[in-house]
Amino acid sequence: MWGGRVGALPRVGGFWLTGVLGRKPSCNAASLKGNNSPQCWNCGGSGNLIEGDGFFCPQCRALQPPDPTRDHFSLMDCNRSFRVDTAKLQHRYQQLQRLVHPDFFSQRSQTEKDFSEKHSTLVNDAYKTLLAPLSRGLYLLKLHGVEIPEGTDNKMDRQFLMEIMDINEKLAEAQTEAAMKEIECIVRAKQKELTDSVSRAFEQDSQSCWKKKLCAKSHHVPVKD
Repeated sequence: MWGGRVGALPRVGGFWLTGVLGRKPSCNAASLKGNNSPQCWNCGGSGNLIEGDGFFCPQCRALQPPDPTRDHFSLMDCNRSFRVDTAKLQHRYQQLQRLVHPDFFSQRSQTEKDFSEKHSTLVNDAYKTLLAPLSRGLYLLKLHGVEIPEGTDNKMDRQFLMEIMDINEKLAEAQTEAAMKEIECIVRAKQKELTDSVSRAFEQDSQSCWKKKLCAKSHHVPVKD
């Protein structure tokens, strides 16, 4: 338990940012007037608050508010891709919760308690969203400006719909554990097939997008991102 000692918190930035002539920057907010860098709410320091994970002030170690511009992939240290290393994702989730979980801030200020709650909620949401292929894909589409409205499943591929109905019938008729395991294997195989197909679709779209941009750039044609 970290308790109420500031020094007991783990270092995220990894080092103190040096100021003029190698001196540690002052925590005096007045001396930082005119600096456009994000300022610490606690000490007023404008050290690089995005250094490392960007959760703690590198000077006074106070927990900072969540960055509203940070997406789930950045937060969980993943490439913005449909393919995600779930083992690495889980490790990152555990690492972040050890940093920002509310249990570690019970003796801190109310401000840090509130920030801790917000950080922990964001970490949970990001982890759950990126862990499941469906929610991950939908979130990735959302980042690209594509929204899939509810009630669009009426246009589902007929062959796929027939496969789902066939699996449901087999489930209803299954009488033994062996039969259930066989159906489970079929479902898992289908899930992998569909996941791989979606992943290829994302990668092909990304590649075609970059090819378009590079081609336009070579001909000095402006292309929207």
